[in-house]
Amino acid sequence: MSDPINANPEVIDVSALPTRNKGQSQLDLPLGAFLDTHPTPLSLIQNESASGSDDDDDDDEPEPIDSQEIYDLIATISDPEHPLTLGQLAVVKLEDIWVHDTGDKNKMAEIVVKITPTITHCSLATLIGLGIRVRLERALPPRFRFTITVKEGTHQSENQVNKQLNDKERVAAACENEQLLGVISGMLATCQ
Repeated sequence: MSDPINANPEVIDVSALPTRNKGQSQLDLPLGAFLDTHPTPLSLIQNESASGSDDDDDDDEPEPIDSQEIYDLIATISDPEHPLTLGQLAVVKLEDIWVHDTGDKNKMAEIVVKITPTITHCSLATLIGLGIRVRLERALPPRFRFTITVKEGTHQSENQVNKQLNDKERVAAACENEQLLGVISGMLATCQ
């Protein structure tokens, strides 16, 4: 079976994307929020806004972060080739995100994200995965570990891409490349 050319992939309307961010379009979000290297995790922001107070109550335990929160963080990342987000292109899907988190800030937690490239020979799959990793590392506390892979059977170089995305030395080297970081910053410019 030959690979179809997918210059015009199926696009999901923004209003059809699953989200907890009600009341605003995911494309009308403030720019630059991703630049903060230690932002407050979404679950803590939501807990504060739900309680309506800024009082620190020691009896309140933080809720675990779930798949929906991770999806909301990464679905608004811009695709490097299309003027659309990863959520709109179904590169990231809620059902392909798993979170193993007890909510205990003293215990390690794991997030697994499987991406679906728009074409099986996508040359930017590694860049997209790296953008997701950078987004998650900047938005979540250091107790989280990430595994980002290409969904089985969706890329012709699946094993090679997966190895690159989860090799600490390769990721660190890529994050030192200023030109590559500039591209990733552009991808993250549409994020919350």
